[in-house]
Parts: sequence; structure tokens; C-alpha cells
Amino acid sequence: MAGQVLEFLSSWGPLWFGIGFLAPLIAQSMDAMSIPAPLGLPTIVVGLIVGTTAGFVAKRRGSWV
Repeated sequence: MAGQVLEFLSSWGPLWFGIGFLAPLIAQSMDAMSIPAPLGLPTIVVGLIVGTTAGFVAKRRGSWV
């Protein structure tokens, strides 16, 4: 049972990477460079949108490239 859960979660690794690493990185980079977020959103929301999208695309394609 636990093995199946871990296998399922690891198969979605690119999505977790996009949410857990890329999203905060994008948000912090926008803050450091004083880039305003569109539509008045917080920078972390923009990071989550971009990171999640990139992770999902990488999952579907099977590659980050």
C-alpha cells in the first residue's frame, strides 16, 4: 500500500518540483528584480501558476526540454 502511494507521488515528480522549487524561485526573483506581478496578484501566485504549468507540461511530455 505505502509502496503504491510512493510510486504514484514520485511519478508526478516534475509537478512537485514546479510547485516546491520553481514557484518560490520565480516569486523571489520577481521580488529581487522589482518586477510587478500582473493583475495585482502576489508574486507567489504568479510563481505557482508558472511553476505548476511548467511541471505539468514536463510531466506530460516526459522531459523538461
